[in-house]
Amino acid sequence: MTDSKNLNFHNRFTELGPEFYQAKAPDSVTDPYLIDFSPSAAKLIDLSPGEGKSQGFIDRFSGNCALEGAQPLAMAYSGHQFGSYNPRLGDGRGILLGEVLNQKQEVWDIHLKGAGPTRFARGFDGRATLQASIREHLASEALNGLGIPTTRSLAIIGIRELIYRQKPELAAILVRIADTHIRFGSFEYFHYTGQPKNVKRLLEFAIQNYYPDIAKESDRYQIFFQRTIQRTAKLIAKWQSVGFIHGVMNTDNMSITGATFDYGPYGFMDRFVSNHTPNHSDTHGRYAYSQQSEIGFWNLNKLAETLIPLISPETLEVEIQQYQPLFNRFYREEMGVKLGLAILDSEFSQLVQKMFYLLQNRQLDYTNFFRFLANHPNDSYSANNNNEDDELKSWLNQYNKLVEREGVSHAERKIQMDSANPKYILRTHLIQSALDKALKESDFSEIKRLRIILENPFEKQSKIFEKYGIDSEYYSQDTPDKFLCKQTSCSA
Repeated sequence: MTDSKNLNFHNRFTELGPEFYQAKAPDSVTDPYLIDFSPSAAKLIDLSPGEGKSQGFIDRFSGNCALEGAQPLAMAYSGHQFGSYNPRLGDGRGILLGEVLNQKQEVWDIHLKGAGPTRFARGFDGRATLQASIREHLASEALNGLGIPTTRSLAIIGIRELIYRQKPELAAILVRIADTHIRFGSFEYFHYTGQPKNVKRLLEFAIQNYYPDIAKESDRYQIFFQRTIQRTAKLIAKWQSVGFIHGVMNTDNMSITGATFDYGPYGFMDRFVSNHTPNHSDTHGRYAYSQQSEIGFWNLNKLAETLIPLISPETLEVEIQQYQPLFNRFYREEMGVKLGLAILDSEFSQLVQKMFYLLQNRQLDYTNFFRFLANHPNDSYSANNNNEDDELKSWLNQYNKLVEREGVSHAERKIQMDSANPKYILRTHLIQSALDKALKESDFSEIKRLRIILENPFEKQSKIFEKYGIDSEYYSQDTPDKFLCKQTSCSA
């Protein structure tokens, strides 16, 4: 382990040249302070877990002190937002400090979000709100705890500066770690500005650095697209399985390596409503839960357009048609694990279809339904429980028959299901509680507590609750009515 002063920084992205970025150091700030630090994320770059407490760390990652070897820059990109092309995007407030090589020879981007305006800022202040930074920090670490590919959040650093959105808000800097910050929109930028040579250069760079095993293949461009399709399909299948709704699946928020990227008005499903969107700007439900797989396909088509003529239109069409079968397969596998079932035949499909009907019709809590199912003994699925209606009893009996044909004991099935179905998710009221304490009382303890719980969401965490003297059921109970299907602004 090392301290932040001795991180091994470099930045391969500078090899591409100034057409791809603006060289830009983060702006300095007055009296920065630590809000939260993730020791789990710190391990990725061999950073000491106690480093977050040091003033040196705070100064280096707030922009007040240069990092040796770092070559900070703001990346150029564009993208389709809500279906319409926007040519004027780019890192308006983000600075890629550089990359860190860890002891495993893994390379990780270190990025500051809210580090001051760049030439891509479009007249905005280049800052991020504390509220949005807390939300992204918690979501990043929560999805990682769920085993879903995601960018990570190393820390939130507060800055003593008011910024103006719909009202004056406190500002902060989010320290983000990612395998790459290249997006679908990175390719769109050069495609729509008539720079095919730079599309090719970016593609070669991406293959060389993120898919090096195919770098010498004659059909490497096609394989790159295949893998992007596969990873995107698998990512969205995982989102669907846990009830995560990204909220703003614009092409500039889609990573080429299939990681969850750029958290804004996201949400987790509480009572199951298939067309729920957590983004109050999404008035037509474009990015609703039920639309996410389709939007993944739409976004991949936009990426495909940028790769012509490097890949023939006919080949791209053949590859893109593999997306839906891939998504369906990945999703069936995810749901099989959640239900403790391995035989994924037509009876399984009927079971899942009926389950979603019941979840929606009965307004059942999505996450807690699966925990209930894992704890429901095999021999009681005949359901003599008066609290269960006839349709639910019928479904439980059908489920029990499929469990019995697997030949797996209740104990074995429970272990499998409890390891696949979280007890804790990042519910709206939990986020709001952390935000209220932080914004109204400058008390950041709930952010830390919530992060720790969500790092291991499948396990009952008695020691943590005993340590803090809190009710364990508070973090796993159904979302209170007043927070159900709550929507959030894109404003950050």
